[in-house]
Amino acid sequence: MSLLDSMLGNASKTDPERIREEFEKILAPGEEIEHLYHLIRDYFVFTSKRLVLVDKQGLTGTKVEFHSIPYKSITHFSIETTSSFDLDAELKIWIAGAAMPIQRNFNEKLSVYEVQGILASYILR
Repeated sequence: MSLLDSMLGNASKTDPERIREEFEKILAPGEEIEHLYHLIRDYFVFTSKRLVLVDKQGLTGTKVEFHSIPYKSITHFSIETTSSFDLDAELKIWIAGAAMPIQRNFNEKLSVYEVQGILASYILR
């Protein structure tokens, strides 16, 4: 991903090897990183067992929140596509026991259809 893409907030599919060292500490035995989507400093990580939303916080990004969501905890999800007035697509994920969904925005750089397709493949196993 180029610096310009990062500054503009464009999401992109990224090689999971980029975060393997960072994730060694939180992966369960036998768990593998399968897909990685990067957005500015944050990213979606699809593993063989869960979805991990990574939120890098602060100016330096040294404080990191790893939000682990077992696929079986996702009750449903939705996408909202772009329009001529709203250029961002949205993905909403509802988790059992939570009233409000987790929401992430995408632009045309990364298809929300691609990410929801991967999410669906894990949930519908």
